[in-house]
Amino acid sequence: MTDPAPSAVRLEGPWTHRDVAANGARFHIAELGDGPLVMLVHGFPQFWWAWRHQLVTLADAGFRAVAMDLRGVGGSDRTPRGYDPANLALDITGVIRSLGEPDAALVGHDLGGYLAWTAAAMRPKLVRRLAVVSMPHPRRWRAAMLRDRRQTAAASYIWGFQRPWIPERQLTADHGALVGRLIRDWSGPRLPDDKAVETYQRAMCIPSTAHCSIEPYRWLVRSLARPDGIQFNRRMKRPVRVPTLHLHGSLDPVTRTRSAAGSGEYVEAPYRWRLFDGLGHFPHEEDPVAFSAELVNWLKDPEPDR
Repeated sequence: MTDPAPSAVRLEGPWTHRDVAANGARFHIAELGDGPLVMLVHGFPQFWWAWRHQLVTLADAGFRAVAMDLRGVGGSDRTPRGYDPANLALDITGVIRSLGEPDAALVGHDLGGYLAWTAAAMRPKLVRRLAVVSMPHPRRWRAAMLRDRRQTAAASYIWGFQRPWIPERQLTADHGALVGRLIRDWSGPRLPDDKAVETYQRAMCIPSTAHCSIEPYRWLVRSLARPDGIQFNRRMKRPVRVPTLHLHGSLDPVTRTRSAAGSGEYVEAPYRWRLFDGLGHFPHEEDPVAFSAELVNWLKDPEPDR
């Protein structure tokens, strides 16, 4: 069986697919609707398609919804370097600029959430609002990984990624079977259907995707004691000054609620914490109706309170 091509992620739907240039690379996006821009950023081990439900709901609600593939994933360029969070965040803000928009409401899940926090701190003028799913603020994440044994154990896969080549082979073995196991294990009782899981498995098997998906996590761990990592952590002291919505599943086995809660200390603006009972690491897919309603209501609220 031959490896799938990057075009395999251009799945059909009401959205349109195109490529945009930003930050020295080419990025694939799927977009739908007209109105204020809402930029959706996926996490691991997924790609833009994770936001298929929200693309439709946001467009129906009067927004221009855009889901992008991160550098090295899906239909975007697989560059040899550039997988540190600062550069990946500039990818996101670069795409916002390339779309001709003055700013965007930025929505990120998992790694995409980490990058959304980063983008809001680094390029505040380009982020109108911030919504983060299943991910603490970078400084909270770092502290939890270093000091909380339960969080360290919950994120054991990240430590496993530090080995050379072996994780890539594991992710692509047996047509991406490990991707399916991770998505099911990290979900709550509402498990994804087999077709969705197979879609993520196939996307991970596009050549070089596994390596590029792992590289950000290698940087996060290997930089903990390096000057570039310490400098990045200092940069993240800069507070987020836009209204922020923080969404989390109560049954998330990967990112503990205790790790995520408290990220509001880095937000000097209205901050809303929403815990979804009975959902795991992928609330936007496990209960897309409830998740999308929460997101749209918050985006339309002219004065989101604390």
